[in-house]
Amino acid sequence: MSTINSIKLEIEAKSQNESFARNVVASFFTQLNPTLEQIEDLKTAVSEAVTNCIVHAYKSTQQGKIEIVCSLNDEGYIQIVIRDYGQGISDVKQAMKPFYTTGNEGERSGMGFTVMQAFCDKVDVVSHDGETAVTLVKKI
Repeated sequence: MSTINSIKLEIEAKSQNESFARNVVASFFTQLNPTLEQIEDLKTAVSEAVTNCIVHAYKSTQQGKIEIVCSLNDEGYIQIVIRDYGQGISDVKQAMKPFYTTGNEGERSGMGFTVMQAFCDKVDVVSHDGETAVTLVKKI
C-alpha cells in the first residue's frame, strides 16, 4: 500500500478546537467519496481522541499542542494519527478498558477508546511519558 495523499494539522489543546479538528479531518476524507455514516463515524472517533488529549494529557494548568496526521492509501484506507506531548498513559491496556477514566468520574464516562474502537477498523495506542499517539484506521 502506498500513500496517495496526506495532511498534518497542529492545534492548541483547547476544547474549542475539538470540532475544528474533526471537521478538518472529515473534509480531507471526502475525496474518497465516503457515505455520511462513514464521515460521522470518523468525526466521532477523532472527537474522542482529541478530547482525550485535552482532558487527560494536558491537565487544566498545562498548555499543549495536538498534532493530527491524516493519510489516504491506494487501497481506500484512512489513517489518522493523533499525537499529544503531555503526561502519557501509564497503563495503555487498562486505559482502553470500558469505563476506566483518570478524570473526574462524575464528568467522564471512560468510554473514549471503546467509542473509537466501535467506529474504526483498528485503534492502536502507543504512549510513554511526554508523548501519546493514537492511530485510527478505517476502510472506505
